[in-house]
Amino acid sequence: MFGKRAETGGSALKAPPKAEAEAEIPKPSAGAAAPTATRSSSGRNEPSEEYYETKATIFNALFETIDVSALAGMQADKAREEIRMIVDEIIAIRNVRLSVAEQNQLITEICDDILGYGPLEPLLVRDDIADIMVNGAKHVFIETEGKMQKTNIRFRDNQQLMNICQRIVSQVGRRVDEASPICDARLLDGSRVNVIAPPLAIDGPALTIRKFKKDKLRLGDLVNFGSISPAGAKVLQIIGACQCNIVISGGTGSGKTTLLNALTGFIHPDERIITCEDAAELQLQQPHVVRLETRPPNLEGKGKITMADLVKNCLRMRPERIIVGEVRGPEAFDLLQAMNTGHDGSMGTLHANSPREALSRLESMITMGGFSLPAKTIREMIVGSVDVIVQATRLRDGSRRITKITEVIGMEGDIIVTQDLIVYEMDGEDANGNIIGEHKSTGIARPAFWDRARYFNLEKDLAEALDEAGS
Repeated sequence: MFGKRAETGGSALKAPPKAEAEAEIPKPSAGAAAPTATRSSSGRNEPSEEYYETKATIFNALFETIDVSALAGMQADKAREEIRMIVDEIIAIRNVRLSVAEQNQLITEICDDILGYGPLEPLLVRDDIADIMVNGAKHVFIETEGKMQKTNIRFRDNQQLMNICQRIVSQVGRRVDEASPICDARLLDGSRVNVIAPPLAIDGPALTIRKFKKDKLRLGDLVNFGSISPAGAKVLQIIGACQCNIVISGGTGSGKTTLLNALTGFIHPDERIITCEDAAELQLQQPHVVRLETRPPNLEGKGKITMADLVKNCLRMRPERIIVGEVRGPEAFDLLQAMNTGHDGSMGTLHANSPREALSRLESMITMGGFSLPAKTIREMIVGSVDVIVQATRLRDGSRRITKITEVIGMEGDIIVTQDLIVYEMDGEDANGNIIGEHKSTGIARPAFWDRARYFNLEKDLAEALDEAGS
């Protein structure tokens, strides 16, 4: 029965006696057909309702004979083998006719349900998927190659989906339930996770996973993808190496975090870096990195640690660079203060559609934080803190491009003055609907951070890169 440990061989499972199993799982009538699969509109095999009913029956019978605590203490391969043995016996007792491939698929899915992330497992191992979006138990979408697709994957019910969500967030010490229905978390590989549960999500739990490639993309990879030109990449490399304060701006899914990861690759290994994130996803390769993560309130509503708290604490940790995964609120003020008080080379990302809008958003976030400062004072703080804004954009064909590299020059009256160094100009589209364009220099031969580049002996490389971008 449930929770019993097998007495021999250290097994976590104990097969039910044949008579008991037959009583719990009635045999099909003679000649009963195996569950069949129908064909979806996309041409892919889609399991039928009978398949899911069979799977649910076998799954319930399995749980009558499983010792969950013993199974949790096993290695994954050993646990899967134990599950496979008992499921094989249940299938034989029930006399379900399945092909070898169908039976293997059924066993794999049941193992994933118990040990992993259920129906999401085959999606999580695919490196070509950027986003997984689950809208209740029966609707799972993915984004691949910049396009949205509906999959034939589904959960048994909303309770199974909720269990998977709880399993994900509990791994990083968070929770999601009716009392706390919104949760930001991450998978163990750093992929970003957002869960919103009923009663806020009316049609069942909504789970969104922003996946990251196993092999971290570098700036050279972005050049190969056409996200930036070789000359533009060289300019970004110099900007990152000469300790310019950088804000990466862009919309949702535009590649801000990927670009931030790429730019951190040019930080000197001797520098002490402190990262602050809501869900830790940055993958820095330097040896001296301290990773900090915010914390939601506990069950009593206490113990919350905000991004602003983390950024303030960074200043007491002797950082050389502070990197904020995403600037969303009052922490913008603390980040600008850090940039303006000797922590050169600090970086952050925020949501905005252009460099000019990014500056306005910084001003708005500081104002919303309750800082009663004149607008001109806030803008002077921004000018004294931010050196470069890099704009990332997801185009309508699904491709991601760095569309502008813009530097902040100074003030003219109450207006912040900026100038573009490199811009992406679209020239049209090809026969397949892919956008055609190229990165071009605006002709600025000596940027405002020229003296900083010269301090690091990089002015010649900067001049060559800008010249190459303009040719």
